[in-house]
Amino acid sequence: MDDTAEQGRAAAYVPQIAQTELGPVEYAVVGTGAPVVVVHGTPGGIDAAALMAGFLPHDGIAAILLSRPGYLGTALGDRTTIDQQADLVAALLDHLGVERAGVFSWSGGGPAGYRLAVRHPDRVNALVAFAAVSQAYHLPKTDLATRLMFTTGAGRWLLRLLAAHQPKQYIAGSLSGEGDLTKEQLEQRVEEVFADPVKRDFVLALGPTASQDNARRTGYANDLQQFAAITSLELDAITTPTLVIQGTADSDLPPAQSTFAAETIPGAELLTLDTGTHLALFTHPDAVSAQARVVDFLLRP
Repeated sequence: MDDTAEQGRAAAYVPQIAQTELGPVEYAVVGTGAPVVVVHGTPGGIDAAALMAGFLPHDGIAAILLSRPGYLGTALGDRTTIDQQADLVAALLDHLGVERAGVFSWSGGGPAGYRLAVRHPDRVNALVAFAAVSQAYHLPKTDLATRLMFTTGAGRWLLRLLAAHQPKQYIAGSLSGEGDLTKEQLEQRVEEVFADPVKRDFVLALGPTASQDNARRTGYANDLQQFAAITSLELDAITTPTLVIQGTADSDLPPAQSTFAAETIPGAELLTLDTGTHLALFTHPDAVSAQARVVDFLLRP
């Protein structure tokens, strides 16, 4: 892997529009080597995928970043269902001339990643699902102040101001909102993240990608509608080697969703990060070793 100081930083990318047989999709390819599709969460976009891919080695993995339908440069159109989004990823691989690829999904990107492995098993050689939706999901209730922060222009402006001038407070708010940590655990985690430039930069950069602005609102609303209607993703039909990762203190995605996936997918492995929040793969004290395991899994023979 790259030097630790470089891990976790957003991959530099130049977005393009691929005209696939299932319609246009915004994408970029970063690095060279084994192809890996990076499927962002909810909200998100190609910018969130670039952050996710920051620890992937540029000289060993060609990270295929994309915006799912309804996000940034990929219009939703009639590609509303989870299966249509999975098929769109396969169509992007066709466009790029990629026969098989690894898949790295997070959170709301989980359903599309899982269904890609079910519907196109010959296209996926390894699947890593971090804190990924695997069953029917309903958004946890949030207070009015939090909703205003992410859904209004004034709130997003205030978040940018806070990140620029009071980064430790911003990090504390992010970790608190994404995990069920005790006061002592939260204080310690904030100090750890703030002292690590890679983890600190990741949290500060992630916020704008999670905003429900005009460029993401359509995809966000569609995701929530589709996730609430999940009856089965047919995880027991997945034959792809699968690694499921979950923090035990995740308040955004119930850890039981990842436990269910690991127990249902034949041969799946489960990596648990104790006291890990929804950002655990990037902020946990054991994040670097967990990331190394992800890379090794994606590059498995």
